[in-house]
Amino acid sequence: MKTLILDGFQINDSTSAKIKSSLLAQLQNAEILVLCEQKIGNCAGDFFCWVRSPGMCNTNDDNRIIAEKIMQSDLVIYLTPVTFGGYSSALKCMVDHQIQNISPFFATINGKIHHQSRYQSYPNILTIGWMDQPNAQSEVVFRQLVHRNAINMYASTSVSGLVNHEANLDDQIRGWLGEIKSASSSPVPALSKTEISSTDASPIRRAALLVGSPRTKNSTSASLGGYLMEQLNAHDIETETIQIYTSFNSADQTRLTLEKLDQADLIVLAFPLYVDSLPAPVIAALEKIAAHRASVKVSQSFAAIANCGFPESKHNDTALAICEQFAKEAGMIWLDSLSLGGGEGLVHGVPLNDMDGRALPLKKSLELAAASLALGKPIPQQARDIFAKPFIPNWMYKLFGGIGWKQQAKHYVVKDLAARPYEKV
Repeated sequence: MKTLILDGFQINDSTSAKIKSSLLAQLQNAEILVLCEQKIGNCAGDFFCWVRSPGMCNTNDDNRIIAEKIMQSDLVIYLTPVTFGGYSSALKCMVDHQIQNISPFFATINGKIHHQSRYQSYPNILTIGWMDQPNAQSEVVFRQLVHRNAINMYASTSVSGLVNHEANLDDQIRGWLGEIKSASSSPVPALSKTEISSTDASPIRRAALLVGSPRTKNSTSASLGGYLMEQLNAHDIETETIQIYTSFNSADQTRLTLEKLDQADLIVLAFPLYVDSLPAPVIAALEKIAAHRASVKVSQSFAAIANCGFPESKHNDTALAICEQFAKEAGMIWLDSLSLGGGEGLVHGVPLNDMDGRALPLKKSLELAAASLALGKPIPQQARDIFAKPFIPNWMYKLFGGIGWKQQAKHYVVKDLAARPYEKV
């Protein structure tokens, strides 16, 4: 069994070394890649790996080499500290690049839209996570994320292992490898909806929008979040917009950004869905914010707006659960979220005020959300329902989506969108 281990450990984390030692004792020929030691740029969200150089990322760095190694493996093992219920930013950076290994075209799996496979076979996945202290909700989110990744990356068997520091590590790993060998995927607990109280609500004076898209001000995230900020302005709330991709690139930029965020009563994160979670730079930013808030005690609220490339907004559920867990771990008041399906196809970075009547439901939802958030209250269910309502039937989304990908490829004079550059030999 050809095994590849992708280590997404954080600095000064000794757990990773213990796990790798145990894994190598049981998988002597496994290859280990410490991701923070590789040259891996962030996924640009340009979809060139689908329409310009099908099956290969446009960025020529180590992500291409690792993507090929993944497709040449029988088993891929992810190692990661559990970060707000998800993966570390180091691991997520490479996970984001795995879209090059699937097709842009759509398929229906278990009644929901997903992307088609690019290759005939994919490796099984074992994801090993660890936490400093047990956290039941983080565990549920983590197992959900592993499960959803397995669906979208076509792993026939997927096991999610959480390290129990009180048990024998070798025995735990032996058990997880045994589950892989017997094709026994891990059970998947359901995400639970948290009831949010508004009894202690206090009006908002300042709000900050964090835009978590590499397309920055021209993104769908900026369009949705920007309209919400406009509505908060109408409630006499001072607002500021911060682009994550350009505001956390150095120690000085990070310090200044954190100081700005300290002044906000409400922080709203708007982001696109990347491989069932948040983009890696967004996770990295949340890691820095949480670490900063451990020493700076300010009362703040947090809300999120997610949009995905699938027509069903339910695909955002795991990512938004990570946002909620971040708020809890950072000591913030969670004021809930808005979830949009097919955001790129509907909005495509156009300001909502420049759109036609299709934007009216989104504007109404954001106006309802702003009225509630201005009072320090959670986003109301009515706003959530309006925002999440599909704007196009699934069959039509699949049809026009497929046509759209072909048109983009035609622009680059690309004919074979089904290319398999990393086919197993």
